[in-house]
Amino acid sequence: MLFLFSCATLSFLELDDFVIFADVSAVTPEWYPLSAGVDYLHGRIEKTPLEFWALRVDLSAPGMQIVVKGGGGAGKNTMSAKVSSFVRDNDLIAGINAVPFDVSTAEEGRPIKNVGIVISGGELIAPANPNYDALVICGAEAAIVRQAEIKSIENIDNAVGGFHQILKAGEPASRTLNREDRHPRSAAGVSSDGKCLYLLVIDGRRRDSAGGTENETAVLLRSLGSWDGINLDGGGSSALALRYPDGKIRAVNNPVHGGIPGTERAVAGCLGINQ
Repeated sequence: MLFLFSCATLSFLELDDFVIFADVSAVTPEWYPLSAGVDYLHGRIEKTPLEFWALRVDLSAPGMQIVVKGGGGAGKNTMSAKVSSFVRDNDLIAGINAVPFDVSTAEEGRPIKNVGIVISGGELIAPANPNYDALVICGAEAAIVRQAEIKSIENIDNAVGGFHQILKAGEPASRTLNREDRHPRSAAGVSSDGKCLYLLVIDGRRRDSAGGTENETAVLLRSLGSWDGINLDGGGSSALALRYPDGKIRAVNNPVHGGIPGTERAVAGCLGINQ
């Protein structure tokens, strides 16, 4: 492994630097702080060329806030919005895309439907999709659950649907074993005690980053510290946006909406963090 970080806090250069690992199972993260309770890692995998970015969020850290929106706009009238806009408009440290949706566009402000549950501040924004799983946050704890098992939103502060659980009790789910398709990936994981949230994005459709399989994504989540994990909406929707030290906000990865590198898609439900 080659470690390129050396400072206790991140500069502009260090946000773009990376650590090299042999494969996803060999990732031993050296986390670097973005803020109190929020840590960052930028890595590359040699065996199958992959580039990834990850955040570790201590849900019990003082002042930690999880923010969920069902797209742009207020209330249940959700509109398409880029993750970078979601971070900017809600004054966040970082944000990631989450919920599958019905319209593929780079245009913001279009009516958009979340295909899966979205709960924001205790309010149901979009209903559960029984075919998929979800990340649910109650107070300072998070869990991956079947959307079909969510019978009441009482005591649920925030939730975002995704696709399927890919990491269960520290092992890749059986559904991941024979799925070899490589795509850009967005994913979320939780620690065994539910108090730590991991957010992950993997680039794909690039010469130097082939995209991850579901199994590789699950193993990478485990290597980062997750016990359970969920595959969120991916492909051209995958984006992790950060607020940089000068206040500017951009996706740290290279989104590929419409097959065009660097073009960020306007998505539906997003999850963000703030303090």
